[in-house]
Amino acid sequence: MLRIQADRSRPYCDGLSRRSFVQLGVAGMSTLPLANVLRAQAAERSSSKRSAILIWLDGGPSHLDLYDLKPTAPAEYRGIWNPIRTNVSGIEMTELFPLQAKVADKFSIVRSLHHDTGDHFAGGHRMLTTKEMGVSGANTAGKFPSIGSIVTQQLGPREVGMPAYASIPVASSIGLRPGYFGGNWIGAQYDPFETGGDPNNANFKVNNLELASGMTLERLESRRELNGQLDRLSRTLADNSSFYVRDRFDEEAFDFVTGSLARQAFDINQESDALRDQYGRHTWGQSTLLARRLVEAGSRFVTVHMGGWDHHWDLKSGMENYLPRVDRLVSALFTDLDQRGLLDSTLVILCGEFSRTPRMNNGGNGGPPLSKGTPGRDHWGNAMFCLLGGGGVKGGTIVGSTDSKGTSPASRPVRPDNIHATIYRALGIDPTLHLFDLQGRPTPILEDPTPIDELLV
Repeated sequence: MLRIQADRSRPYCDGLSRRSFVQLGVAGMSTLPLANVLRAQAAERSSSKRSAILIWLDGGPSHLDLYDLKPTAPAEYRGIWNPIRTNVSGIEMTELFPLQAKVADKFSIVRSLHHDTGDHFAGGHRMLTTKEMGVSGANTAGKFPSIGSIVTQQLGPREVGMPAYASIPVASSIGLRPGYFGGNWIGAQYDPFETGGDPNNANFKVNNLELASGMTLERLESRRELNGQLDRLSRTLADNSSFYVRDRFDEEAFDFVTGSLARQAFDINQESDALRDQYGRHTWGQSTLLARRLVEAGSRFVTVHMGGWDHHWDLKSGMENYLPRVDRLVSALFTDLDQRGLLDSTLVILCGEFSRTPRMNNGGNGGPPLSKGTPGRDHWGNAMFCLLGGGGVKGGTIVGSTDSKGTSPASRPVRPDNIHATIYRALGIDPTLHLFDLQGRPTPILEDPTPIDELLV
């Protein structure tokens, strides 16, 4: 049965549309009453209890230096660090990940991911939307809704008063905001809410969480009531219908601004010093802790931005700076979720737009050797990794492998579609879903809706 998004409505004056996003069998579209459709939709949303945290390593982290080391490869391929054993037999990772090695049973690693492009923008679009659609460094505009936007559109927040989709501190893909994290043609209302600021700052404060100057809750409520009256009148004049549907976007925005739930969730200072230390007293660590607070309070999809992974040179110093931070925050996140009873309901994803070349360069970046610094690695999309754990995904599993030099998949090749299908399935969304595009054509969210079945609980 074809699954589609029903989207036919009059536009607002600000360019947004009232949308009723529903999933219907095509044969029943003309006969199923709208009220029943909306009741079914609400029931489907309320039945999904899972959330997701996507940790985005912007710039492209090297699989050979993190989770897929090749100790027997020639020196220029195997890199600088040695692999270490983990608490799961047969799983190894870089020696710069000693804390993750102790909790490897809580997550799994896909080692055979590939999309075969070394273009930052093409890779980012493919990883966050699965689509190619001609996106590249010469054509950077987003062409398809992000996975976070689609999840938000389909499921909404888990708790009223929380932003369904949030990004800490920003939603940025290769410098574009919200870039490939955005809703694009399904609407700006499905863009992520960006916290801004630095959660590691003692005076951290979330943007746009305060009422405008001179605006009180009473005045805001009066405006909402007036808007509702005008809206009901326009509907009556247009179609003489007594049926009234309050726009979900307006309702959630009102609850978010006026309620206390989000304010409390964003107050990271409520956490103990010991736990904050466990995540790491830096922007990345505290952003990850804040992401946990948001999903615990009721957000559906939260992204954490960690930039600076484009190491064409000085790879050694870059990795020795970044990897211990990632090690601490990933270990802390899985441990914290587990201790709070949230691991089964929270899916964690760690990835970037692509990987780095298996063969290290000479540090010249086209000039004399070492003229730019010590050796590094260039762009590579033919072999990549993705870490997934919790939220309906098994831990302690390796999916696929790469060849002896890490250049391409040697077994169980996986594409971004399969990663997304796995995430959708874990969150309770049918990966065969179709959405209406701007021309009214049903468009599949995935060209290949096959999940990685061996990872699903």
